[in-house]
Amino acid sequence: MKSSKLNTPIQKIDFRNKFAFWAGFFSVSLGMALQLPMYINSADMGYRMVGMPIDTNMWIGMVLVVLGLAATLYGLIPPKVIKENTDYNIKIQAMDDAPINKTHVALLFVMALAVTLDVMKPTILSFIMPGVAKEYGLKSPVNPGGTIPVALLPLSGIIGTVLGSFLWGWLGDRIGRRSSILMAGITFIATSSCGSMPEFWMNCVMCLLMGYGVGGMLPILFTIMAESIPARHRGWIMVLIGGDIAGAYIISSALASWLVPHYSWRILWLIGFPTGFLLIFLNRWIPESPRYLINNKRFDEAQKVMKRYGAVAIKEKVLPGNTEVKIKDQFKQLFKPPFLGITATVALLALGGGFVQFGFQLWIPSNLQHLGFTSADSFAILRNAALIGFPLNLLVAWAYGVWSSKKTIILLTLLTAVSMLGFLFTGDAIVQHKAWLYVLLIVPIWGISSVISVLSAYAAEIYPTRVRSRGSGLVAGFSKFGGVLIITLVVFAVTPPSIAATAIIGAISLILAAIAIIFFGVETRKRQLEEITKEELANISLTAD
Repeated sequence: MKSSKLNTPIQKIDFRNKFAFWAGFFSVSLGMALQLPMYINSADMGYRMVGMPIDTNMWIGMVLVVLGLAATLYGLIPPKVIKENTDYNIKIQAMDDAPINKTHVALLFVMALAVTLDVMKPTILSFIMPGVAKEYGLKSPVNPGGTIPVALLPLSGIIGTVLGSFLWGWLGDRIGRRSSILMAGITFIATSSCGSMPEFWMNCVMCLLMGYGVGGMLPILFTIMAESIPARHRGWIMVLIGGDIAGAYIISSALASWLVPHYSWRILWLIGFPTGFLLIFLNRWIPESPRYLINNKRFDEAQKVMKRYGAVAIKEKVLPGNTEVKIKDQFKQLFKPPFLGITATVALLALGGGFVQFGFQLWIPSNLQHLGFTSADSFAILRNAALIGFPLNLLVAWAYGVWSSKKTIILLTLLTAVSMLGFLFTGDAIVQHKAWLYVLLIVPIWGISSVISVLSAYAAEIYPTRVRSRGSGLVAGFSKFGGVLIITLVVFAVTPPSIAATAIIGAISLILAAIAIIFFGVETRKRQLEEITKEELANISLTAD
């Protein structure tokens, strides 16, 4: 009996229209499948699809994808959040007293895989850039004679992720964490058609839509973990799971090294087709956040989920003057006291992370090829650097969860900045010293992934339940906005960016962010989320009315 219970879904999705959702899902899936034949038929041309006329199947497929996305969104988003009217609350501290059990482990396994799949999307951008530039004759480090900059492609994608971060942040607080993840999986399937687009402008449009889908899923994943994992384990577990950001880079670089030489850069986008199905399948075992359910007065559902976590649902009277009641579920709440200072601080760090991820990391494969390495060799170098640095995630997770969340962010940020300054002093001569190249690449490749991982965990801890998903989405959006700024500079640059140029921009921004954390950062180590919120609201409580 117990085994049967573990193999059943933890909670049903609250659809507005179940038929509309599943009809939309099948429409998106069929539409994407109809776009594959053009890619397959281009095999004898090395999978170069540029200039190929769009056939009838592809047109039908694109229409089905658009209609399917609209149908799934309609079927999933309820017209309003239904709240139970009661005069009691559930003591959420019981969640922090519960031991880690099988439900926690299952959640963490799914979250780790989901983080990897989500981060692979923007990470893949850096590995397709050389191939896109060559196929379409675009301006890039590997093709400086082009006229149209290849940077327009990642710019489209990153703009989409910025907008998507705010959208999914709102959705996470509006319809729930779990439903938002399900919708993201549908978008993964739809936007894998990036790999079958014959024209560059079509790639840019699909890349923009892809950004919408993946831009906000990562902060939602961290939000649901922060609200479900006991406080004493929350910090190190979230950072360890977030370490899969570096794992995504390893997988992406490995896939690029193995597949691109045979199936072209397009195969890296098409991988999103099966991974979207995997996300939807795994959603079956993702429980909704108990804190989200309680905040929306859905107490019966919250008690069932808490029971699966081994927590005792303790009812208590709602006390007048409850500090979190002062918080409105609106984005503007993040820019008001007492959250204005910490929001500005984490936004600055997010910008710095975006400068590195989409400035340095995005162009490093192209820059290595510009320095004389082959495509396969450059991908292998980056894969090896990521593999060497990956075990250091264990140290970062321990430091964040056991030592100090605030001090870990400061130290890791400064270490990444210093390592990047090494490229400023070595310049293009680094190509002559492969061992030194590996040393310098390890920290920017692994380090910035760890910075983003730690920042994602931190953002999910410092905001109240009512705006936690919005706050996490805002931080994610600012990290992507850093990418928009740096890629825009590339688009209008006279010459392609060098390793040294992208390194110095990233290093300066990270140093400034570390200084801001020193003055405005909040310590979250092993503290209950409600305790953090209560402390942040203390000054407002004293001066209210």
